[in-house]
Amino acid sequence: MRIIALLILVIPGFLSVVGIKLMRDTLFQIQHPPFPALWMQFTGGFLLLVFGIWFIAGFVLHRDRKNNKPGIRRRVKSK
Repeated sequence: MRIIALLILVIPGFLSVVGIKLMRDTLFQIQHPPFPALWMQFTGGFLLLVFGIWFIAGFVLHRDRKNNKPGIRRRVKSK
């Protein structure tokens, strides 16, 4: 079960890394074949980065709620 969870997190993490690479290559004006313009390459990289971070954050939030581990804002402070 942990292997499946790891694979679920590795794929969006890899997409985020590819997104960062595409944005970095755009800043150095290195264009890759599937993109006809540099601004499209930067936009695609940004979308990959946002999707990867969004998916990983949602997965961690879902797991914490499932295991009944509330965040800092939801904890009740004792006097």
